[in-house]
Amino acid sequence: MNKLLALGFVCLMFAGHAMAQQKPQYSQYTLNNYLLNPAIAGIESYADLKLGTRHQWSGLEGAPESYYATLHMPIGMGASSVYSGQRAKESTTKRSSSYRRAKPHHGIGAMAMSTRTGPLKRGSLSVSYAYHQPITRDLRLSAGVAPGMIQYSLDPGYVRIVNPNDPAVMDGRINEVKFDLNMGLWLYSQSFYVGLAGAQLVPSKREYISSGSPENNNGELQKHYFATAGYRVDVTPYISVIPSVMVKMAQPSPVSVDASLKVMYSNRLWAGASYRHQESVAAMAGINISPLLDLAYSYDASTSPLAGTNAGSHEVVLGFKLRNTGKILCPEWAW
Repeated sequence: MNKLLALGFVCLMFAGHAMAQQKPQYSQYTLNNYLLNPAIAGIESYADLKLGTRHQWSGLEGAPESYYATLHMPIGMGASSVYSGQRAKESTTKRSSSYRRAKPHHGIGAMAMSTRTGPLKRGSLSVSYAYHQPITRDLRLSAGVAPGMIQYSLDPGYVRIVNPNDPAVMDGRINEVKFDLNMGLWLYSQSFYVGLAGAQLVPSKREYISSGSPENNNGELQKHYFATAGYRVDVTPYISVIPSVMVKMAQPSPVSVDASLKVMYSNRLWAGASYRHQESVAAMAGINISPLLDLAYSYDASTSPLAGTNAGSHEVVLGFKLRNTGKILCPEWAW
């Protein structure tokens, strides 16, 4: 247990100033918290594969477009470590009181992501490990770590420059690979979760160009810190209400706050809305089609000064529950 806590809290020791390169943001992060927190890896009893894309500020030239694929699965989670109440039965949200003693288990995963913003491209690849430890009959704690690589590149076909030897473009720092490290903690039960995570934690300074100053040419990866929480309330045997919140801190950028509310019917259909402070409001909907497949879509309407320059943002998430021998329709732990 002490080793578990030590692994998670190490992420809080990576403090410092950061200067650039923000991670992509997603409105439907609640469907795939693994994007933010590697401690999620292996949380369910099946292999969770998700494919997602986000087209931000549609209609605005050079606006961000991102794509990702994530896969994570448990190791050592036997049948004795899962509840038996959230199978493919969609007639009720009531969970079975049948319980078998939970045991610690491991989780592994991988994530690939590509983002393009105008002429700039960012590609990343990471792998992750998590350890899940039962604390009480209903409560579990996991800690995870995800090392990886980030590649930045510039597409010269999108850039028009007056000086072909402009050091801002030709100094060789635009196309480079950096080491990345994400760490996190996840406290969860079948009714709530609380998570803390840090991303891009390893200092990755770039060499200064001869004509510039250190203050303008530091080029560190911008450290990100995420705090997330959600709570599930089964209002009736058919309807569940799930409020959640996410706070993102990425110095020197201002703190970002997302709040969302989902309503789920019979563990199959859901709809919701979210608000990102001083940036956007979003409408979301999804369906758990089968124990194998689920699909979700969201539309963001901008409330920032960019509102009049774009037609909103679109996001689609396609999920697959692989090796789902329990025929689970709705996720038990990460709804």
